[in-house]
Amino acid sequence: MPPFAHCGQIVSSAAPEALPAPGVRLTHDGAGETWVELSGAWNLRSLEPVLPQVEAQLTVYKDAPRWDLCRVNALDHAGALLLWRTWGRHMADRVKLQPQQEPLFAHLKLPEGSELPRRRRQWSGPLIALGRTMMTFADNTVAAVTLLGQVSFDMLHLARHPAQIPWREISANVYRTGAQALGITAIVGFLVGVVLSYLSAQQLRSFGADIYIVNLLGISIIRELGPVLAAILVAGRSGSAMTAQIGVMRVTEELDALAVMGIPHTTRLVLPKMIALGIAMPLLILWTNAIALIGGMVSAQLQLGLDYRHFITSLPDAVPIANLWLGLGKGVVFGILIALIACHFGLRIKPNTESLGVGTTNSVVTAITIVILVDAVFAIMFSDIGIFS
Repeated sequence: MPPFAHCGQIVSSAAPEALPAPGVRLTHDGAGETWVELSGAWNLRSLEPVLPQVEAQLTVYKDAPRWDLCRVNALDHAGALLLWRTWGRHMADRVKLQPQQEPLFAHLKLPEGSELPRRRRQWSGPLIALGRTMMTFADNTVAAVTLLGQVSFDMLHLARHPAQIPWREISANVYRTGAQALGITAIVGFLVGVVLSYLSAQQLRSFGADIYIVNLLGISIIRELGPVLAAILVAGRSGSAMTAQIGVMRVTEELDALAVMGIPHTTRLVLPKMIALGIAMPLLILWTNAIALIGGMVSAQLQLGLDYRHFITSLPDAVPIANLWLGLGKGVVFGILIALIACHFGLRIKPNTESLGVGTTNSVVTAITIVILVDAVFAIMFSDIGIFS
């Protein structure tokens, strides 16, 4: 006997508003056989409100061999899939169907001897991901070096034609990246100086070396913490703003307008930002160093009773001047790199909002990472400079 048979009497479909709820019950035919009879509407609209109850009823009768769907008023793919899963992903032994219901189950039935495709485990997945990362890194490196080369040619051109130097753009960027960053760098620098002095004072007091708090704060802040702290704050604040600015210009097609007018992007957008940050970063580092030392001095006075005058007069002898010049040199390099990276990612943004967010995030993360790597290179190269008077 075939697994399904057509109903002798087809139930007419009612209006969608009048369809009865799905029902499940046991019936017996004239031969004494037991059938699971379904009635009502078995579509997504009718099943959704009572799905848990219907699934519980079907679970009770899932092993029944005979099913009657002749009294079902409406059946869609959702109802057919629910029954198909109840039957164990194959037709029950005997099913009474209406002719229009048969194609719904035919689509669910797999060919003979076939199985559901199994997803193979890709052992090469991590290697592929690593390769893509390396290719992206190489692509960004080449593009950044190309941009740096173009900026270098623009600087040579402007050196021969000083009247074309974009002084207004440079001045505006110095104000935005330098003057407007004084507040946040002062707050963070002061707190870092307080924390560093507070923790160092407790350790030095246990060894009776309170007087060396000046050496510790001076070397650590002027040589390392001040430049790196200022660079990280500028990368997160000004670097992201530069990337977002150029990215918005890409979205609004302003970059295309500059190209149509024959105005190079590097001369009006990239070069002023790099020069401005190269000027502003050493000044911000001086400001951050001073505020951090003030915070450390206040904390040292409260913790160790160290006089302010003694702190100030001992600082030049404890910290060789080479540390200050090294920190300012780092600032120039950090500023140029942050501006270059920010403009690089800004110019690579595509004209959509998703690319704008991703590009800004990548710009900040890359800039901070490069700052830390370059600082490590400086620390190794100049490890013997500025340590002793």
